[in-house]
Amino acid sequence: MSDVLDKPRLIIRGRAVVPGIAEGEALVTRETISGWGGVNPMSGTVIESRHELKGQSFAGKVLVFPGAKGSSGWSSIFHMSKLRGASPVAMVFNIMTTKAALGAVVMRTPTVTECDQDPLDAIRTGDWVRVDGDAGTIMVWDRRPG
Repeated sequence: MSDVLDKPRLIIRGRAVVPGIAEGEALVTRETISGWGGVNPMSGTVIESRHELKGQSFAGKVLVFPGAKGSSGWSSIFHMSKLRGASPVAMVFNIMTTKAALGAVVMRTPTVTECDQDPLDAIRTGDWVRVDGDAGTIMVWDRRPG
């Protein structure tokens, strides 16, 4: 990545939840996500009836969202999505709850929270995002660097 266009347009710093580094296309929602009854773990598709992402899959994407809602089944649904190969490659969320943290841990998905700026305002669906769960950083490009 030596070209000027390959420099990220933004670097966000936060608190690492799960270590590791992953990158992919961002899928952003301003709505919390329900695991039990809100996600099809076989495909990673949001099935919650009034959710803005209904019908969209987070499989292979960087999921940027406020946090988890619903029952303690949240982490098991997200874990099942990991076992099926339909989980996010990384997660960035605002609200740290035991559900969200446990979900990230059981999936072993690089995750960052408590950011120095609101990732829901800074990252757009379709941006290319690298989440460094070791350093607690999120790098954002308008498109995949290359």
